[in-house]
Formats: sequence, structure tokens, C-alpha cells
Amino acid sequence: MASIIEFVIIFLTGFGVNLIPFAGPSNLLIAYTAAIGLGNADVSTLVIIGLLIALGAALAKGIHYMVTFFVSGHLSQKRQARLNADANKIRKWAFALLFLVAATPLPDEPVVIPLGLMKYSPVKFFSAYFLGKLTIAVAGAFIGQEANNLFSGCQQLILRLAKLRTNVRRVDNCFDCPNSDYNRHTFKSGSG
Repeated sequence: MASIIEFVIIFLTGFGVNLIPFAGPSNLLIAYTAAIGLGNADVSTLVIIGLLIALGAALAKGIHYMVTFFVSGHLSQKRQARLNADANKIRKWAFALLFLVAATPLPDEPVVIPLGLMKYSPVKFFSAYFLGKLTIAVAGAFIGQEANNLFSGCQQLILRLAKLRTNVRRVDNCFDCPNSDYNRHTFKSGSG
């Protein structure tokens, strides 16, 4: 199990990276990197990594959403009327669309900002976004753990091959010794 400080760093990384609009790596990559950094983590630690990254991402995008939510009140009446007309068409698909965008490496802002301007339900927004990020972050943590296991296995194989090579050299050096039994009993060329 990781320490509290490591968990706080994971949460702050997920929050900080997602606070930057239109930029930053996928949360899958953040979870992947966190799982590798923690080494041989158990299943509960991997799930906690996913939860913390998803929570950080959802809170950060929630800030983007709330800014656009309150900015929409300052739009002209004509623009608000157009947004409301579009909102009626989109509302039934908004939860699924937001989940899909959150659960994939696609950019979130093209969906987050219009939903905020349309004053989509904050509870539904947070739920869909959190569940999508939870899906991709937990998957990333498990993939990172498997990559760590694979790397550890390759590292062990390389170490064993190096040890085998060293042993072969030792054996080979014994054959080159002038006093070895092998050299005393070999036949010289030309003797028959």
C-alpha cells in the first residue's frame, strides 16, 4: 500500500493537469505512470489510484464547467435563446456523451464548455464525468501495473543472461589456463 503522501501527490497531479484547459496528457497516462512509480502495488492501491485521479480530474473540469455555467448568465438574450434551443436537442444525450468523452483520450472542453453554457445539471455533469474518468484511470493503473511486471520480468531475464555470460567466461578462462587438466590431455596437431 502506498503512503498518504504518495496518494496526495497522485490526486494533486490529476487535479493540476486537468485544470489546464485544452492541454495535458490523458488520465490513462497519469494513472499508468503512477502505477509504475509505486512499483508492485496491490489491487486496492490500483483502484485508489484510479479513484484519486478521477476525483482530481472531475473537480478540475468542474471548475471549467462552473465558470462557463455562470458566464452564460452574461450572454445576450438572443444567444441564450439559441443555447436553450440547442440544449433541448442535446440534453437526452449529454450524460452518455460526457461519459464517452471523459472515458477516452478525446479532448473534454468541446463538450464541457457547451454543457456549462447550457446550464446542464451540475450533479449529472459531475457524475458522468467522474464515472468516465474513473473508467479510464483504473484501466490505466492496471495497464501500468502489467507494464511494471513485464519490465521487472525483462530486467530479471537480462540479469540472468548477464550472470550466465559471466559463468561462461569463467569456464572459458579455465580452458585457457596452461595448468588445466583439459590442456594437458589434449593432443598436439601432427601427433597421431
